[in-house]
Amino acid sequence: MTEIEWARLKASEIAGLAKRNAIVILPIGSTEQHGPHLPTQVDSRLATEVAHRAARIMSRTHPAVVAPTIPYGMSEHHMSLSGTITLDYATMAAVLNCACESILRHGFKRIFVLNGHGGNTEGVYTFVTEFTVKHRVPICGGTYWNIAQAEIAAILEKQKYLLHACEAETSMMLALTPELINRDELSQMHGPYITGLSAIAGVNAGVYRWRQLSSRSPIGVIGEAGAASPEKGQKLLEAIPAAVARALLEEKLWSEPI
Repeated sequence: MTEIEWARLKASEIAGLAKRNAIVILPIGSTEQHGPHLPTQVDSRLATEVAHRAARIMSRTHPAVVAPTIPYGMSEHHMSLSGTITLDYATMAAVLNCACESILRHGFKRIFVLNGHGGNTEGVYTFVTEFTVKHRVPICGGTYWNIAQAEIAAILEKQKYLLHACEAETSMMLALTPELINRDELSQMHGPYITGLSAIAGVNAGVYRWRQLSSRSPIGVIGEAGAASPEKGQKLLEAIPAAVARALLEEKLWSEPI
């Protein structure tokens, strides 16, 4: 099997991948509460898994390598619930900048920031914009459940979208690390999902207002974790990386002018 983990490769092997115009995936997640039933590693663990599986698919036709996952993200809205470690935007952008500049300096030209935490999304987009303007390279970024939205919706039964500590995340963690999950609590793990940027019922869906998660869900769950299963998790962990791989192998993503 082709090795796709940056941390497991020798420096000379990484240099060889740069010469072959490999696509570098840089995952970023978070360390934060995920309800009473899931560990704080969820976002980083799933971003890593999706990145590795996508890179293995990609490497069949084009070289790909996955940099070590950044385990912290912008999680201020989770600080009202225990277990969270958060970064502000300036710090997250600085870490991303140092990592991406290092990757560029080693000769790589195609970098994709794979996001696994909703609180990072707008920050990643802003970083990608700033980095592109500064370096004039087609760096890209995206959140895995946005890339694979259609595939996720086709598998879930109680939700249309991946939410938080929900049917989707709980299913994937059941497939990957069942020993870390409190199964006895799953039937009680429910949190309301209100559409719109403010997540306030009756407020115009286009209006944004920041809110801490404990105001939306006292247990820190949005969605239906009780509907999770390891079988569903396996299906998600096959469909999502395949969608990410297809997106990153699209030549126009990298070749269209800046």
